[in-house]
Amino acid sequence: MDFQDPALTFALAITAGVVAQSVARHLKVPGILFLLATGILLGPEFANIVRPETLGEGLNPIVGLAVAVILFEGALQLNMGRLRREAVTIRRLITIGTLITIAGATVTAMLALGWSFKVALLFGALVSVTGPTVINPLTRRIRLRNNLRTILEAEGVLIDPVGAILAVVALEVALASTAGDVGAGVLGLPRRLGLGFVIGITGGFAIGGLLRLRRAIPSDLRNIFTLASVLALYQASHAILPESGIMTVAIAGLVVGNMGPRHARQLVEFKEQLTYLLVGLLFVLLSAAVDLSEVRALGAGGIITVVVLVVLVRPLGVLLCTRGAGLERNEQAFLAWLAPRGIVAFAVSSLFAAELAHNGMELEGSQLRAMVFLVIAVTVVVLGGTSGLMARLLRVRKPSNYGFAVVGANPVGRALARTLRAARTGDAPIVLIDTNPTEAGAAEGEGFRVILGNANEQRALLKAGVESRRALVALTPNEGVNLLIAKHVGETCPGVRRLVAIDPLTPGVGPEQVDESGAAVLFGGGIDYERWAHHFRRDRVAIEPLIFGGTPGLRVTQLDALADRQFPALALVHRRGRREQPVSNETSLRTGDVVWFGWLRDHGELVEPRLAGAGFRRPEDAAPEAPDTGAGPESTGDTDSSR
Repeated sequence: MDFQDPALTFALAITAGVVAQSVARHLKVPGILFLLATGILLGPEFANIVRPETLGEGLNPIVGLAVAVILFEGALQLNMGRLRREAVTIRRLITIGTLITIAGATVTAMLALGWSFKVALLFGALVSVTGPTVINPLTRRIRLRNNLRTILEAEGVLIDPVGAILAVVALEVALASTAGDVGAGVLGLPRRLGLGFVIGITGGFAIGGLLRLRRAIPSDLRNIFTLASVLALYQASHAILPESGIMTVAIAGLVVGNMGPRHARQLVEFKEQLTYLLVGLLFVLLSAAVDLSEVRALGAGGIITVVVLVVLVRPLGVLLCTRGAGLERNEQAFLAWLAPRGIVAFAVSSLFAAELAHNGMELEGSQLRAMVFLVIAVTVVVLGGTSGLMARLLRVRKPSNYGFAVVGANPVGRALARTLRAARTGDAPIVLIDTNPTEAGAAEGEGFRVILGNANEQRALLKAGVESRRALVALTPNEGVNLLIAKHVGETCPGVRRLVAIDPLTPGVGPEQVDESGAAVLFGGGIDYERWAHHFRRDRVAIEPLIFGGTPGLRVTQLDALADRQFPALALVHRRGRREQPVSNETSLRTGDVVWFGWLRDHGELVEPRLAGAGFRRPEDAAPEAPDTGAGPESTGDTDSSR
């Protein structure tokens, strides 16, 4: 086998990247840990299978275009509403914080490593960036508070182009031979940032506008149209002014993501998958290109430099940037801790090493790349690996298994929410999601928090905090939509229980399809939605709690009263001890369990005896509170979406 074949190198690197991330996902560790290790093991230092040098000059454009897509995807998911709430902190971190990091890293490298000011300045600019490729997966995995997640993800996306352009300017200054060259290099900073901003805004509105038009771009071509446009924007901006393209794609992604184009969820999913592919490719290729002997040669000075960056420089920057911003001490401490470096610093350092070598500074270039690699490796392993532990110790994680999200503020959804509120013994919140302003207003009138939006869109799910809920209930009139929502939540919020409302008498979605999706059938055997919605709307339904005293292990689906079409009953909520949940086909009963049933008021004398025959009776002593129909306030600490 010819391992000098550049096509084979590319194929091996991209495959190894995907496999490494898959293994990391199973082991529930940051994927970048396995990517770094995979690149080193497959590179010339060990197996010598992946040989980046075979790509020659082609490596630079591969790195540049891949970084463009990665930054666009990261910016695509930034929400402007959340950015505005945390604008002060974000703005300070990408300005004051960047300057503090550059200054601290420059001075430290000069003292600890004995580098010249020019090379140390290059290093400072390179390590001033964090990066969405490392930050975003970590914040999602540890279920971080929304305000901290917004700050860290926005910093990662927005600081990358700023830091990269600063590094380019520093390189031009380092290689300048006259005062005029130095001045031109310094002026390159505002020119690149300004050009990238203008082209990014213009291109972003053009892409987003075309995606919003129903017939402008065929639906099956929207994803690849966006990809092609991003690459074109990056390269066009780069052609006008080198290294301005990275700012262009970040701004374009921010614009497109907040315009809410049609098929936005599919676009985000496509870009996320592509990003995983490209991140794996870049880390394997660039890790394989690292000479470990150069890293070892840095000695104690290299370790001291990393420690100073983590222990002194980052905390100082966060302290100054968050003063008066309303963050708690534990939140400031977590921001100070979590600052792993990512692919942009790695990629740009590799390009700079080659550029310095071309200008007779090969040793400096090799040391620079080795030091950046050491910073990335240590910060990812130590900071990324301990992020979950630190989040728990500092108490900045979102609560998990907490409350319910009900998709459907319709009469049946509101009845279920009222019953859950009456049945619960804690203060777990209930949030409803609906696209209908009238139904949403009715739910708010009953004291519930309501998200007006489409539950098939990630933005609505994030607002509702679905990833931290005990269960999501899909209860719209359309059972096909209910199943689609359950599948989407299963993909984006693994671990959240999902319940789907279906009509067993229609030929649409069946229990088998619900089971295949990993969800459960709401209300045990399903619901004739139109019938029950009609009765709830006209206040014809009585809801009563009954205590089970029958044969343990009886399943709700075995109750004859629930299958009676003439005198129907509806099992809404099941409570065992202090834990309540909506009834599903998985609900099994034990002695002492309480189930809230609904039936038509005129049918009570007929339905109750049938339930009594199955072992249910009314509470003899202090009865649990019946569902309220008024507009009592929803008492939870969940009103602040930033926490």
